[in-house]
Amino acid sequence: MKAFSRLVLMFALFGPVLISEAASRLPNIVIIFTDDQGYGDVGVFGAKGYKTPNLDRLAREGSRFSNFHVAQPVCSASRAALLTGCYPNRVGVNGALGPSARHGLHEAETTLAELLKQKGYATGMSGKWHLGHHPQFLPTRHGFDEYFGLPYSNDMWPHHPEAKKGYYPPLPLIEGEKPVKIGLDHSDQEQLTTQYTERAVKFIGNNKDRPFFFYLAHSMPHVPLYVSDKFKGKSGAGLYGDVMMEIDWSVGEVMGALKQHGLEKDTLVIFTSDNGPWLSYGEHAGSAGPLREGKGTCWEGGTRVPCIMKWPGKIPSGKKNDSMLMTIDLFPTIANLVGADLPKQPIDGRDVWPLIAGRRGAKNPHDAYFYWYDRGELQAVTSGDGRWKLQLPHGYRKLPDGPGGKGGIPIKYDVGKITKPELYDLRADISETRDVAAKHPEIVKNLLAFADRARSDLGDSLTRQKGSGIREPGRLVE
Repeated sequence: MKAFSRLVLMFALFGPVLISEAASRLPNIVIIFTDDQGYGDVGVFGAKGYKTPNLDRLAREGSRFSNFHVAQPVCSASRAALLTGCYPNRVGVNGALGPSARHGLHEAETTLAELLKQKGYATGMSGKWHLGHHPQFLPTRHGFDEYFGLPYSNDMWPHHPEAKKGYYPPLPLIEGEKPVKIGLDHSDQEQLTTQYTERAVKFIGNNKDRPFFFYLAHSMPHVPLYVSDKFKGKSGAGLYGDVMMEIDWSVGEVMGALKQHGLEKDTLVIFTSDNGPWLSYGEHAGSAGPLREGKGTCWEGGTRVPCIMKWPGKIPSGKKNDSMLMTIDLFPTIANLVGADLPKQPIDGRDVWPLIAGRRGAKNPHDAYFYWYDRGELQAVTSGDGRWKLQLPHGYRKLPDGPGGKGGIPIKYDVGKITKPELYDLRADISETRDVAAKHPEIVKNLLAFADRARSDLGDSLTRQKGSGIREPGRLVE
């Protein structure tokens, strides 16, 4: 009886502390970021010809976000926005950095990994970095404890059918800051998805007893497409379908590792893509579903991407969330969730947790979102609620009528031109087919005013305005 009394006393003294510690555990963060995957390339988003059971299960256990956007519809710029919470031109990163680039993400910029290091997180990454390939720009210089992957796109290698002879050097595979292999061949490309996934699973196991952040940035389904023998020919929908099946398998492996270590309830998982599909590659490209155009344009097909988030008990399960969101918002939202301090330098994202959590009456804190492309061209602006989109005058590439490329060889784009502002009601016309500017002059006026404010801050090469808020990228130090 005395022993029982002592046990009760110990629980009374120490039990609440233990319960409090368990309740205050910081969430693990896992971001799975694919490359050139279209809006319509997941089962629950309408994929045709192949199945994505693991992603569909993730959507059933979490929420599917149908109006989630990247800040710029191209590789490097999109990744800069995700990791810094800034429009990419604010941090001096535009387009897609190649092997000849002598700049990258500046060391003074705070990445999501560095943000989470404030709170004692273990941080790891596998996959495509694409924010500077010289050692001073690599992930380990931007808050990641470990890194394994490619420094830029997998098509930037001599064996790509579209590569100019002598233009690309041998493609390096990097561990930390050192190449573990220089000159990847076709068989190496076939193993990338598997190797990246194995690193993620291992990292989760090694850090199961502390909060962690892992960034899994797949090189696929960016061309050239490669898939391991596990899925070669298995989809019945061609090589693209096989690749998507392997990415879906990868998601299942990561989710399985979280479950194995009892971490599902403590982990926020975010799955999305860096931009829309590279449509000119035809049968080797994905689908934008009902959206107009794809990668390399600021039409919805270029910026609206599939997104699924899961955090049991925090994010509703089995829900479709139509809230307008952008990758720049993840940085400040996660900062608030873990109690980390935001950087002193201005960022563009806002905390949108009430929207992600599906709280009734939650409103987007942005007046508007902006889309720059190419070399600082402000091409479009969307109202913060996601309803109205104003396409500003600019030229853009568009897919010609008829089928796209075959066998990994693209067709040539046609050129489109917008000569005056065009307004689209995305709630009624997600495909951007009906210009309603003449019917809503006040909305056009308001969005143009927001565009002028954005130009003053971050510039616009189309109107030859220089922004006062643009920061320099990092420059190569020899």
